[in-house]
Amino acid sequence: MSSVPERSDIAEEYTWDLTDLFTDDDEWEVAYEAAADRIDELSAYEGRVTESAATLAEILELRESIMRAVSNVAAYARMRRDEDTTNQQYQALTARSQSLAADASSAASFIEPELQSVDRETLSGFVEERPDLETYRHYFDDVLRMKPHTRSAEIEALLADLSEVTGAAGDVYNMLTNADMAFPTVEGPDGDDRRITLSNFTKLQKHPDRAFRRRVYEAFYDEWAEYRNSIGSAYKNSVKADEKLAAARNYDSARQASLDGPNVPSEVYDTLVDTVESNLDVLHRHAELKRDALGVDELRMWDLYAPLADGESPNLEYERAREYVVEAVEPLGDAYRDRMAEGLDSRWIDVYETANKQSGAYSGGTYDSQPYVLLNYQDDIASMYTLAHELGHSMHSELTSEAQPYVYSGYEIFVAEVASTVNEALLTRHLLDVVEDERFRRHVLDEYLERFRSTLFRQTMFADFEHRAHEFELDGQALTPDRLDELYGGLKADYYEPATIDDRIAREWMRIPHFYRAYYVYQYATGISAANAIVDRIATEGEPAAADYREFLRSGSHEYPLELLEIAGIDMSSSAPVEAAIDTYDEMVAEFASLT
Repeated sequence: MSSVPERSDIAEEYTWDLTDLFTDDDEWEVAYEAAADRIDELSAYEGRVTESAATLAEILELRESIMRAVSNVAAYARMRRDEDTTNQQYQALTARSQSLAADASSAASFIEPELQSVDRETLSGFVEERPDLETYRHYFDDVLRMKPHTRSAEIEALLADLSEVTGAAGDVYNMLTNADMAFPTVEGPDGDDRRITLSNFTKLQKHPDRAFRRRVYEAFYDEWAEYRNSIGSAYKNSVKADEKLAAARNYDSARQASLDGPNVPSEVYDTLVDTVESNLDVLHRHAELKRDALGVDELRMWDLYAPLADGESPNLEYERAREYVVEAVEPLGDAYRDRMAEGLDSRWIDVYETANKQSGAYSGGTYDSQPYVLLNYQDDIASMYTLAHELGHSMHSELTSEAQPYVYSGYEIFVAEVASTVNEALLTRHLLDVVEDERFRRHVLDEYLERFRSTLFRQTMFADFEHRAHEFELDGQALTPDRLDELYGGLKADYYEPATIDDRIAREWMRIPHFYRAYYVYQYATGISAANAIVDRIATEGEPAAADYREFLRSGSHEYPLELLEIAGIDMSSSAPVEAAIDTYDEMVAEFASLT
């Protein structure tokens, strides 16, 4: 039986070093208490935010100091929990840090309503009086822009207090799927037993043995069926919370609220969905190519992840993968490449899957710490791409933190997914340039085709699904598991017309954690579109385009997302980047077809 190792079996060099945040839990406790004690300092400023330029500067500095401390506490607790999601000690620390963050947000909730009580001229006068407030010009503009959707200080405090409750559906889903659900063991091609996990399901679906893929597929989705009502209830309540919170802030819908936060026009969302769904013939050609490559009469759902290239992915150890990733980013400049390499040597990465570890991958950390990346590395080409993807996020954070004050140190997901997919595109081009082994090259091209399929098309399908689910809620239609199955199954049939759709795949919505962050997934699709355009520009123009891109990465949230992408030379208000990305995908499908 294949087994997942315990964390204690993993060499230290392959685990992240959280001492950049806190040396141990005792130091965390001291920081937690200090942050908790300081929250009350904010109350002294309630009603005084705009009494003078000096007072405004003081309150903004105090809030940032407290929020930075809370961020460090929360990040450490979460990452310790993610090392082993069944560890109740770190579950408790995470819960405490979430409560602390909610308390801090509640205590500071009066600031923005009070800022909105004055006009732009008054704030401009404060900036002239106190030059250190110049830093906040964009922040002030954003606060005043949101005035129609900001409630009284009392209501804002209540909404902040309720943040733990309104996010409870996602927390329940996360604990259910990562800690409580145990996926079955199935018979492997050689008669051995194979344990299915959230982390290895996709890899198992790439196995060349079709009968084995089917066993994995059926066992996996049959397990989800056992939790159908619980997950259906969680998602229904998540959607309800999205819509009620949007209404509380005077929005017509959760989509309007979600897109207005980063100041992204709704037309960008609609243009993406319309453009992709008008070009499903390209996806259909990929599916037909896969059917022919597999030599099957019908393409079934357990065939979708099967590689076009022969056999399983070549074995790729982590050390070689990281070398490829570092080499690939050379077009972005020596400083970028060298900083990434240094980070890899500084234990940014928690590399391997271990028992009860959080599934998937992410890039985390805080303004005051180094970046951290959670992986579940599987010694294959897909895992190498995930490493490149998450390091794109990490380098974005590094460059932003170095160049921007804390107020602009975050960045919207809309631009975050550009940084990650630029690295993927550079990796593909590099590998096709330097690798001579034909089998490896075929797997690289196949992997990137799959990433285009899953990022541009699949995420747009997800975006259409969640928008329709939210519209059902607004129309008063019950979000039952049957209705969600019907909705999802119908979209799957449209997107994968050449394939045979079965009842099990209609449950796929149950395994998508991103649905618990409303209107999140579309940004993967816009991200790969913008990234494709940026890499094309760098390939054509060289260092000037790379310099523009680095400036984009250093800008954090100092401008709104569409304005930030203009720095990199990309206009996401038009359909052109999406159309260009689809054209690239189409060319790659044709190229692989020519190889076979």
